[in-house]
Amino acid sequence: MNFLVTGGCGFIGSNFIRQRLTEQGSALTRLVNLDKLTYAGNPANLADLAGDPRYVFSHGDIGDEALTARLLSEHAIDAVVNFAAESHVDRSIDSPEPFFETNVVGTLRLLNAARRHWASLAPEKKAAFRFLHVSTDEVYGTLEPADPAFTEKTPFAPNSPYAASKAASDHTVRSFQHTYKLPTLTTNCSNNYGPYHFPEKLIPLVILNAIDGKPLPIYGDGQQIRDWLYVEDHARAIWEVLRRGRVGETYNVGGLNERPNLEVVQRICSLLDAKSPRADGKSYATQITYVTDRPGHDRRYAIDCAKIQGELGWQPRESFETGLAKTVDWYLANRSWCHDITTSRYQRQRLGSGGKTA
Repeated sequence: MNFLVTGGCGFIGSNFIRQRLTEQGSALTRLVNLDKLTYAGNPANLADLAGDPRYVFSHGDIGDEALTARLLSEHAIDAVVNFAAESHVDRSIDSPEPFFETNVVGTLRLLNAARRHWASLAPEKKAAFRFLHVSTDEVYGTLEPADPAFTEKTPFAPNSPYAASKAASDHTVRSFQHTYKLPTLTTNCSNNYGPYHFPEKLIPLVILNAIDGKPLPIYGDGQQIRDWLYVEDHARAIWEVLRRGRVGETYNVGGLNERPNLEVVQRICSLLDAKSPRADGKSYATQITYVTDRPGHDRRYAIDCAKIQGELGWQPRESFETGLAKTVDWYLANRSWCHDITTSRYQRQRLGSGGKTA
């Protein structure tokens, strides 16, 4: 199989690519990574794969139809996995336009190129072709504490410009399947965490601020609830949906780990207290600081992933406790990666794409 992965130098995309190229028995012949390299797209995320002859990197934009058409044809692509997105909620509040340009217009142009490529394939290849669009649970809006978790049938009710742009892209993907019969699939995931997460997101931000002696900012009362999904579990889910998911269907992917933000921060502090204690012997929890809440901040997200569990047999392998411990260990062991991305890339560019945020 030959894959085109878009946004593959970002957090989730790079974990997916590494998993596909390093898993024993992988059926991949070639994996082409198309990435615009905005501030959160970091080639260093995949530096260890540079010598793999199956891996090809292309610097470019999903909105460039001529480029994507060339890559699809030149590499005889059998499947497209679209991670490319602007995705930080705070940034979408400050400047919505880049989110709609990439998430809506960019996805539309990628779909246009994919549809033309798919239409040109021989019947057997055409039947096997897939376009998988990676999306977010934020398209569903917010939940009250006693509400049932989001299912694939939950009506869309996006509450931020980011969520609205992703909802629009989801609808666009669906329309191409319904109208043109392009074999599409969509996944809607909960909050991801794990290695290579861009340091503006809650978990890596707290880890790095803590060990640098900086405040640990908590929005509002810190009781916003998120369902935390370890990124490698998410990557496996995407692979299962791509291989065996029903064409035209949406699959929700959650970590089955609902936690208030404040609890997440406190757990990180406890892990750091044990793994890298402060010199003064105090807990990192003393650095917690409450800040003004985000405008329109969604109160709770929760994913019902019974569909992917029942149809495809997928289950998260990591509990929140094991996944968070692995994540803290990774950031402690990869300070040079963190230093580079925070002091160079992040300072040069203030807008771009990333993974899901709290």
